[in-house]
Amino acid sequence: MNLQRKFGLVIKELRLKKGLSQESLANQSDIDRTYISDIEKGERNISLKIIERLSETLQISLSELFKKIEEYE
Repeated sequence: MNLQRKFGLVIKELRLKKGLSQESLANQSDIDRTYISDIEKGERNISLKIIERLSETLQISLSELFKKIEEYE
């Protein structure tokens, strides 16, 4: 599985654990909702700025986020 796909699946998992819809995550992160969908499907190669916004909204440190991605099976 490629990195983009793993990242998207981890973001989706974290979003669902927080009880957030894609739209809610998008609004809180100041990102377009369709972009969130594409991220979760592994169809976007996202910037560090977007990663930072998502981690802040999901209340997870960047190091923890990347650890989850690295460990994702």
